[in-house]
Amino acid sequence: MGLGVFCIKGMVKMLRKLKALGFSANLSYALGFLSVIGSIVVWFTQGGTDVNEITGASGERFGIFVGLWAPTFMAIGNGIDNLRDEK
Repeated sequence: MGLGVFCIKGMVKMLRKLKALGFSANLSYALGFLSVIGSIVVWFTQGGTDVNEITGASGERFGIFVGLWAPTFMAIGNGIDNLRDEK
Protein backbone atom coordinates (compact mmCIF):
# COMPACT_ATOMS: atom_id res chain seq x y z
CA MET A 1 0.00 0.00 0.00
CA GLY A 2 1.20 3.45 -0.84
CA LEU A 3 1.48 6.43 1.42
CA GLY A 4 -1.68 7.94 -0.07
CA VAL A 5 -3.83 5.08 1.24
CA PHE A 6 -2.57 5.65 4.78
CA CYS A 7 -3.21 9.39 4.50
CA ILE A 8 -6.78 8.84 3.28
CA LYS A 9 -7.49 6.32 6.04
CA GLY A 10 -6.13 8.78 8.59
CA MET A 11 -8.31 11.59 7.25
CA VAL A 12 -11.41 9.40 7.30
CA LYS A 13 -10.60 8.37 10.86
CA MET A 14 -10.22 12.03 11.88
CA LEU A 15 -13.50 12.99 10.20
CA ARG A 16 -15.34 10.11 11.92
CA LYS A 17 -13.91 11.22 15.28
CA LEU A 18 -15.02 14.82 14.69
CA LYS A 19 -18.50 13.61 13.73
CA ALA A 20 -18.65 11.40 16.83
CA LEU A 21 -17.74 14.42 18.97
CA GLY A 22 -20.70 16.32 17.55
CA PHE A 23 -18.81 18.47 15.02
CA SER A 24 -21.39 18.71 12.22
CA ALA A 25 -20.85 19.76 8.63
CA ASN A 26 -23.13 22.76 9.17
CA LEU A 27 -20.98 23.92 12.07
CA SER A 28 -17.90 23.61 9.90
CA TYR A 29 -19.50 25.63 7.10
CA ALA A 30 -20.56 28.29 9.60
CA LEU A 31 -17.02 28.49 10.97
CA GLY A 32 -15.69 28.92 7.43
CA PHE A 33 -18.11 31.77 6.81
CA LEU A 34 -17.23 33.38 10.14
CA SER A 35 -13.55 33.08 9.24
CA VAL A 36 -14.12 35.20 6.14
CA ILE A 37 -16.10 37.78 8.12
CA GLY A 38 -13.48 37.68 10.89
CA SER A 39 -10.66 38.30 8.44
CA ILE A 40 -12.42 41.39 7.10
CA VAL A 41 -13.03 42.68 10.62
CA VAL A 42 -9.41 42.02 11.61
CA TRP A 43 -8.14 43.73 8.50
CA PHE A 44 -10.14 46.90 9.24
CA THR A 45 -9.57 46.99 13.00
CA GLN A 46 -5.89 45.99 13.08
CA GLY A 47 -4.69 48.63 10.67
CA GLY A 48 -5.22 47.16 7.23
CA THR A 49 -6.21 50.64 6.05
CA ASP A 50 -3.49 52.29 8.15
CA VAL A 51 -1.05 54.65 6.44
CA ASN A 52 1.79 53.43 8.68
CA GLU A 53 3.48 50.58 6.80
CA ILE A 54 4.45 48.55 9.86
CA THR A 55 1.06 48.43 11.60
CA GLY A 56 -0.84 48.26 8.30
CA ALA A 57 1.21 45.32 7.04
CA SER A 58 0.74 43.49 10.33
CA GLY A 59 -3.03 43.94 10.17
CA GLU A 60 -3.14 42.80 6.56
CA ARG A 61 -1.10 39.67 7.28
CA PHE A 62 -3.20 38.71 10.30
CA GLY A 63 -6.42 39.26 8.35
CA ILE A 64 -5.14 37.04 5.54
CA PHE A 65 -4.07 34.40 8.09
CA VAL A 66 -7.56 34.29 9.61
CA GLY A 67 -9.13 34.20 6.14
CA LEU A 68 -7.06 31.16 5.20
CA TRP A 69 -8.92 29.10 7.79
CA ALA A 70 -12.09 29.20 5.66
CA PRO A 71 -11.06 26.59 3.06
CA THR A 72 -9.96 24.25 5.84
CA PHE A 73 -13.33 24.46 7.60
CA MET A 74 -15.17 24.07 4.28
CA ALA A 75 -13.11 20.98 3.40
CA ILE A 76 -13.80 19.44 6.82
CA GLY A 77 -17.53 20.12 6.38
CA ASN A 78 -17.47 18.57 2.93
CA GLY A 79 -15.63 15.53 4.28
CA ILE A 80 -18.15 15.06 7.08
CA ASP A 81 -21.03 15.44 4.61
CA ASN A 82 -19.57 12.76 2.35
CA LEU A 83 -18.77 10.21 5.07
CA ARG A 84 -20.40 6.85 4.59
CA ASP A 85 -22.37 5.49 7.52
CA GLU A 86 -20.58 2.82 9.51
CA LYS A 87 -22.14 -0.62 9.27
